[in-house]
Amino acid sequence: MRCHSFLVWNTLTVIQWTLEAVDVMLLDTSDSTTELGWRVYPDTGWDEVSVLDDRKQLIRTFEVCNINLANQNNWLATPFIQRGSASRMYVTIRFSVRDCGSVRNVASSCKETFTLYYQEVDSEQEAEQNWAIMVADAEARGSWVKIDTIAADKSFSQVEQSQPHQYQPNRRQRVNEKTRSFGPLTRKGFILGFQDSGACVSLIGVSLFYRKCPETSRYLAVFPNTPSGPELSALVQVAGTCVEHAQPQAANPPKLHCNADGDWMVPVGSCECKAGYEAGQNGTSCTACALGHFKFEAGASSCTPCPNQSRTTTDGAAKCECRSGFYRSPDDKPDAPCTAPPSAPRDLYWENEGSSLILRWRAPSDLGGRNDIHYNVLCKVCPPAAPPGSNAPPPVCLRCTEGIIFEPSQQGLSQTRVKVSNLLPRIHYIFQVQSLNGVSTLSPLPPKYLNINVSTSQAVPSQVPMMHQVSRTPDSITLSWPQPDEPNGEILDYQLRYFDKSGDEESSVLLTSETNVATVHGLISGTIYAFQIRARNEMGFGPYSGKLYFQTLMEEERAEAVQNRLPLLIGSVMGGMAFLLVGVILIFITLVRSKRRESPYSDRLQRYISTRGGVKYYVDPSTYEDPNDAVREFTREIDPAHVKIEEVIGAGEFGEVCRGRLKPIGKREITVAIKTLRSSCSDTEKRSFLNEAITMGQFDHPNVLRLEGVVTRSRPVMIITEYMENGALDAFLRENESQFSVLQLVGMLRGIAAGMKYLSEMNYVHRDLAARNVLINSNLVCKVADFGLSRFLRGDDESLPSYTAALGSKIPVRWTSLEAIQYRKFTTASDVWSFGIVMWEVMSYGERPYWDMSNQEVISALEDDYRLPAPPGCPGALHALMLDTWLKERSERPGFEQIVSTLDKLIRHPAGLKTVATHVSRPSQPLLSHASPDFSTITSVSEWLDALKMGRYKDEFSKAGITSMEIASRMTLEDIQKVGVTLLGHQKKFFNSIQLLRVHLNRGQVEV
Repeated sequence: MRCHSFLVWNTLTVIQWTLEAVDVMLLDTSDSTTELGWRVYPDTGWDEVSVLDDRKQLIRTFEVCNINLANQNNWLATPFIQRGSASRMYVTIRFSVRDCGSVRNVASSCKETFTLYYQEVDSEQEAEQNWAIMVADAEARGSWVKIDTIAADKSFSQVEQSQPHQYQPNRRQRVNEKTRSFGPLTRKGFILGFQDSGACVSLIGVSLFYRKCPETSRYLAVFPNTPSGPELSALVQVAGTCVEHAQPQAANPPKLHCNADGDWMVPVGSCECKAGYEAGQNGTSCTACALGHFKFEAGASSCTPCPNQSRTTTDGAAKCECRSGFYRSPDDKPDAPCTAPPSAPRDLYWENEGSSLILRWRAPSDLGGRNDIHYNVLCKVCPPAAPPGSNAPPPVCLRCTEGIIFEPSQQGLSQTRVKVSNLLPRIHYIFQVQSLNGVSTLSPLPPKYLNINVSTSQAVPSQVPMMHQVSRTPDSITLSWPQPDEPNGEILDYQLRYFDKSGDEESSVLLTSETNVATVHGLISGTIYAFQIRARNEMGFGPYSGKLYFQTLMEEERAEAVQNRLPLLIGSVMGGMAFLLVGVILIFITLVRSKRRESPYSDRLQRYISTRGGVKYYVDPSTYEDPNDAVREFTREIDPAHVKIEEVIGAGEFGEVCRGRLKPIGKREITVAIKTLRSSCSDTEKRSFLNEAITMGQFDHPNVLRLEGVVTRSRPVMIITEYMENGALDAFLRENESQFSVLQLVGMLRGIAAGMKYLSEMNYVHRDLAARNVLINSNLVCKVADFGLSRFLRGDDESLPSYTAALGSKIPVRWTSLEAIQYRKFTTASDVWSFGIVMWEVMSYGERPYWDMSNQEVISALEDDYRLPAPPGCPGALHALMLDTWLKERSERPGFEQIVSTLDKLIRHPAGLKTVATHVSRPSQPLLSHASPDFSTITSVSEWLDALKMGRYKDEFSKAGITSMEIASRMTLEDIQKVGVTLLGHQKKFFNSIQLLRVHLNRGQVEV
């Protein structure tokens, strides 16, 4: 049922809201009793009269009945009506029509219809003007728009018309009611017009209205009253406004659609109550969660009681706060119960296992309500206590040195045991086992722990690292091996055991040797044997090494060797003579070519030098007169039909860089990176482009980018290399900040250092070593790449070959050593400096070296001995190595071989990575060995400092009152720092030496 509200035509109505459509009435003449004053043309046409309705009340109507006259054109028009917000209007007409069949002699001119029009205008004045135009020319319809021709369904006779102004029941029963709509309306208002062409018509009532969808609240959203659309089939989309404490669904904000009949339909989306609120019972509002309840996210869910050990203090809580002493870890969901740190471990004890010990314990009795229990093991070393009655201060226990190994690890243990190795003999240790869980770091109290004291005896030797075959015969093999890394005293002898690989290990034969060389006799020719070696000191045998396999010589191989010995001798003599002759010829060629061109290196002489002494050296492509010779010699031509470019992944200096596939005949297809040369490049640019391929083609190392081949015989010219999935190292680290352990980062650095060691051994300087020029694959293997600035090292100084760049050459200042910046002189030592910057980039996850300092500011700072500080969380050992690579004197910097060795030690003994570096603004000295001097020959602090190569600190020790070895033995790490030893590497060296000094003093081996 529709709800109507009536008023005079020139006012707006007050809308009564219901859930059904609302008709907004703009004009209704049904109850009008006063003169309406509509426009009429001509005067003899429509006539406004008053009649009695069925309630015997007067109403105003319009009538026309000129059926006796032909060609009638009678117009009736309403005043100007404002449309408001409506874009489509509805008109309901109640009228009666006389039956033309009841009238004689007028059948041809009589009508039973009239026509309905409307005209859009912006004001009453415009309506008057348009009406005047039509009056002047009755045939001119102007801007009238026809709505419809209205025909009667029922009509009355002439007898019923005899008393037109009186109530006539029969006539009322023949009243017609028609409803029509018109639009779309775009101007401020309109006029409604009625045209009579010869009918006998009475307009009993005209109702003009538009329809609205009423204001409603659904799906936790309020939708305003909305006029229907301009077309009958139109749906007006209306966005809802969420009720208080509600929000739209992320992908589905609330919408309803208003149809032409004023009905809401097609709901889309909805609102949802915010965190801390739930939908009310009627579903039209959001109410706050009661005290002790919460709702942690927006949605349709209801409030729930607080989980264990948590509470709320106000209504409308999005989460429950933990009670005192209870916490949630960052990984816990907001609706998880609050938990506490665990109690201490139980029943800690230890047991010997060879030269190591096993610590065992039981889980805590109280896990704090969590299952993510783990353990940390702390280690302290304590000097012997002072004798009773002495005035010596009580001994201070210090953290254990980095050499101690915890297996499987020292921190984050999930099991209740750990193996501890590399303990010093005759030392008192304290081990502390802490129990932690996911909320231990949130508690202000330290983790609960359990202590145990362990005093070690002298340890057995560590494992012999390797063995080498010196020689072999059909019945013997001679082997050698190095001393164990940790002999733990004097090595008395070695025990070698061996057995036939095809036999049983139980049949092993033992052989003892007092030296590190042994010959095993009585073997079978052509047989493979497995060998293991172990060392013995006064405490016993250490563990056996891993199995290594060696094969004896075949009898026929020895016979053949004997037969070939004489020709080989003759050949050696002749070869030597030929070698001398070739040398003379090459020297002659060199002298001749030196007159032809400035470079002293010919291609042949360069190739001869590159393999002198059995060591391969890099060949500079610029030494070739014809670069195509170098391309043929050092690269592999690839059939372009075997190359498929799939995607452009970047831009290079000379063209695009693409990812593609390479499918050589008879081999599996692989993913490759493809550099293409633009067709517009000059010959000089093409030569520069191919020089990089010539350079890469000479390298073969797992940490140097591998060249697959080139395409030079078709267009485009291409360089094809292995594909590195993770791209440039600096960008990869920035994208994955804090995602790797320190050990993984050190592994990346070790790979880069190994690649640079290989390049330096080939007398090759990179000149542009930076993290952006290192590529990393999906297995986190780093490979040195981008050889655009690389050069062959040459010079008179054989101990430190160099390359001098021309004036104006490109120099990457932030990665370049001082001497290379100042004198353009590049050496392997300058590459070492660059590697130190790469270390800093890696440990800072791709941070820009020297941040936003300009190049000139960087140069000035380096000249003032400023060096980059340790990145956050960087181990002290790594920063000390960085500082070594940045020493001003290039001869004092470590070589890549030393760097690789240092990184290998840190990887094998990761405990050295636990100590985080402090800020150091000046460069350190090179990393020093941790070996301690022979205290039996030292009688003073001065001699001790000289033996440690720390004589620079003599004045500082003297001023601090460290005048005897006994006083020195009582120094702690804080005392070392107070004396003035600020460099981390030096602090470690002093600390390690002091520990051993205490042991020697305790055993009476040093005379104080």
